[in-house]
Amino acid sequence: QLQLVESGGGLVQSGGSLRLSCAASGFTKDYEAIGWFRQAPGREREGVSCASMSDGSTYYADSVKGRFTISRDNVRNTLYLQMNSLKPEDTAVYYCAATEKLIYYDRDYLADWAYDYWGQGTQVTVSS
Repeated sequence: QLQLVESGGGLVQSGGSLRLSCAASGFTKDYEAIGWFRQAPGREREGVSCASMSDGSTYYADSVKGRFTISRDNVRNTLYLQMNSLKPEDTAVYYCAATEKLIYYDRDYLADWAYDYWGQGTQVTVSS
């Protein structure tokens, strides 16, 4: 069973940067997609950035485009999320997720229902 462990969250001032990491282990076959989601208090979980494992395409929520960058290290089986120009509205618990199911439409890469495996989350707090 695939296991995902996030790290790198913390407290940062507005305009600052953080890099989240997601270490993956225990998988026995390739997965279709992997990415980052977040959930702020009182709000639904939303897709932040995801990557297709088949063709390398990346997807970003409009709210983070130009500020966040997703990348992966296939040797270390680690996914990263570089977050720059952070804003207070980026405050949330950030989750790493992966799926083995095929995703047919681009819009579904940022849909949480498409993902089977989830990490425990890491808190990101951006102060104003």
